Amino acid sequence: MGELLEFPSQRAQGLAYLDRELRKLLAARGADQALIDFAASQLTGIYAELSESEHYSFAIELPAGLPEAERDALYRQINDGLAGLRRENHALMIRLVARLVLTELRLFQHERPD
Repeated sequence: MGELLEFPSQRAQGLAYLDRELRKLLAARGADQALIDFAASQLTGIYAELSESEHYSFAIELPAGLPEAERDALYRQINDGLAGLRRENHALMIRLVARLVLTELRLFQHERPD
């Protein structure tokens, strides 16, 4: 079987979910359309930047003659370690993004003329 391609991408699905849920939440709390549009734009833009920053790439040169089993074990350990770092960093970044968006919403509300 060949490679499975998903449409829309998981990233696009995630951004659409964020946008939809934020709009519902703000509307339920009585926000007007201008605030809802601003909040959704800020959140999806910042989250898209965050997603791009989470793509790690590096190379490790292994010693010549390293047995395949040891190479595979190192590969798994490095991937597991990176996965843990990604989870921890992602959780922190999500909290920071939420604080940033809330701050920008407060500023938007404070500075708008109406």
